Amino acid sequence: MSERKRVLADAALGVATSTVVAVAIAMDLGGARAPDPVAYLFALCLGALMLVRRRFPVLALAATTAGLLAYYAAGYPPVGLALPVAAALFSAAEAGKARVAAVVAAALVLVSTVFRLRQGENPDYLLGFELASTVGLMLSAIALGALRAEQRRTARQAAAEREWEARRRVEEERLRIARDLHDAVGHTLAVVSVQASVAAEALDDDPDAARSALTTLRLAADEAAHDLRTTLGLLTDDSGRAPVGSLRHLDALVTATVRSGLAVTVSTEGEPVALPAAVDTTAYRIVQEALTNCLRHARASKAEVRVRYEPDRLRIQVRDDGAGAELPVRTGRGLDGMRDRAELLGGSVALDSRPGAGFRIDASLPVEPR
Repeated sequence: MSERKRVLADAALGVATSTVVAVAIAMDLGGARAPDPVAYLFALCLGALMLVRRRFPVLALAATTAGLLAYYAAGYPPVGLALPVAAALFSAAEAGKARVAAVVAAALVLVSTVFRLRQGENPDYLLGFELASTVGLMLSAIALGALRAEQRRTARQAAAEREWEARRRVEEERLRIARDLHDAVGHTLAVVSVQASVAAEALDDDPDAARSALTTLRLAADEAAHDLRTTLGLLTDDSGRAPVGSLRHLDALVTATVRSGLAVTVSTEGEPVALPAAVDTTAYRIVQEALTNCLRHARASKAEVRVRYEPDRLRIQVRDDGAGAELPVRTGRGLDGMRDRAELLGGSVALDSRPGAGFRIDASLPVEPR
């Protein structure tokens, strides 16, 4: 929930609290003093305390309790006991202070009951009817607040587990790229070794064979250097250190890709916002995998990256001018991993490709992962 929605929700709760208490005061069910502006000011203050209930839940509960005791001490008409403090009890329990709320509620019930019995109120009505409804309402408010606190705790734990899983997948992806690099360079070095032996043996007896072997050797070395430069460029930033996956490093990723021979343009739409780590990392990895695909498979000369920030979603599009292919295309582990990371957060990845029209990847990620 955004900060604006929280403020509006608290304001609505405050208005409801003030209204209910004010109506009870206006009913004037007895008391030593008739309702006056001070009594209604009490109702207004109870509602105003809801505006600080999230930041200072215990303080809001203490102020509500003190105000209620002062109200009754002044002899104003009764407004009940649980009703004025229900919202404050709920807020304290929601903030994880359920025990504090229970102790305050018990103390308030005890003090009120003893005071009213000394004032001569009917014990049968007070203990047999009103006490049960008062305690029931207080316990309900505390229980609802505690339930809300548990839901939030569970949501935070689930988010932490999703983030951990996303980081694990990122590490697996890095290991996959490392294995691919090892296989490519290992194969090339094997070719280099064989062709160097051929050249050495044919140097005196067959110069043409030696030249052919040396040409093959040079081409293999150039290919290995290109693969190495491309992969390391996507895995490291300009300082040579492995970057943390984040859209903050998008410029470094694009620079490395351009140096590898692919022209890349980046455009950003909407107002950039701070993203949860799991969403930020996944967005970066999607762009990284898409550009890697352009370099390795698309036979493209240029690519375009679009990042659009919406109120509740982050949308990413990467398209190239490569050869394209008829869908469905055979996707490798990289594209499958891209889909898996997005779906883990409640997002999606769609592919679009047509012969002669290039390849396009559209990703949609929630701003707050599920």
